[in-house]
Amino acid sequence: MKKFLLLFSVGTLIAAGASAQSAFGIRGGANFFNFGGEDVSENDYTNRAGFHAGIYASFMGEGPVTIEPGVFYSIKGTQNDDGLDSRAILDYVDVPILLRFRVGEGFNLFAGPQVSFLTKSKFEGDIGDSTVSFETDAVKETDAGLVFGLGYNLPRGFNIQGSYDYGMTPIFKDSDSDVYNRGFKVSLGYTF
Repeated sequence: MKKFLLLFSVGTLIAAGASAQSAFGIRGGANFFNFGGEDVSENDYTNRAGFHAGIYASFMGEGPVTIEPGVFYSIKGTQNDDGLDSRAILDYVDVPILLRFRVGEGFNLFAGPQVSFLTKSKFEGDIGDSTVSFETDAVKETDAGLVFGLGYNLPRGFNIQGSYDYGMTPIFKDSDSDVYNRGFKVSLGYTF
């Protein structure tokens, strides 16, 4: 089912990109994610650096509002500064659908929903000079949330943006704990 949804998302993006008033682009950058929610103490975890990369399409041309679906590979997770320097590494395929609003010369604000599909989840820790790593199936296969941020269009098709992913689906299966994926992304993109 997960592969079907992913293929459907990519197919929709490509088919919709064939529209006369559309453009394609690539985007990638750094992630800084952490666990958030009522059941997470501020002292438990710190941001973990990762990355994201993928493609997007932009519809409705030069108007004040554009629609931008995308598909991105994204590494999220968290880090704990305990004695083991333990960390969760969660690999997702993010599928956002953003609305971009032009707010000035080159600037835009954006927001929209995002569904993420888990591709791999593992936990790691350091014991002496060795790293212990194990994959886990305790993480839910889908995650849903909101994305919002600020972008700027540079000359020659380049763009930069900063965004925040606000996870709204608890991460762990079979758990009543309110723990969510939350984090910042900084990106550089190019629209063809």
